[in-house]
Formats: sequence, structure tokens, C-alpha cells
Amino acid sequence: MRSIGTSFAAAVIGVVLARMTTDFGGVPLASENGFRVAMLIGCGVGLAAAVVAALIPVRTTKPPLRPAAAAPDAPQPSPAKA
Repeated sequence: MRSIGTSFAAAVIGVVLARMTTDFGGVPLASENGFRVAMLIGCGVGLAAAVVAALIPVRTTKPPLRPAAAAPDAPQPSPAKA
């Protein structure tokens, strides 16, 4: 998923920067607004990922079962005499 996400993100940001250009001496360059839009897209996706991560249910593990203590009125086994 990480590889797919980074590939997809690079393509989307590349398109944004390619579409939002400014002319500098006859050479088209990515504009400042293009970089701002790219950063806003990244922030939006990051916030969406944080919300999704916060909504993932958490499993709690139960402590291992311990043997029950002997009842106080239960007869105790007498030690064997040799």
C-alpha cells in the first residue's frame, strides 16, 4: 500500500505542478501557487489518513487466567508423615 500510495501521490502532484506553471524567460516553471496547492493536497490526505487511523478499533488482550485460590472453609490436605 505504501508503494502504491507514493506512486499515486507523485503522479498527482506532478500533474498539479505541470498544470500550474509560470513563464520564466520562455521556459515554463512550476508556480508558487502550484506548490501551495500541492501542499494543501498533502495536508488534506494526511488529515484524512489520521481520521481513518483514529477510527480503527483497538483489540485489548485479556490477562491469562489464574487458578482460583482455595476457599477458606475447604479442607486442606494434611502433609504426609514419613
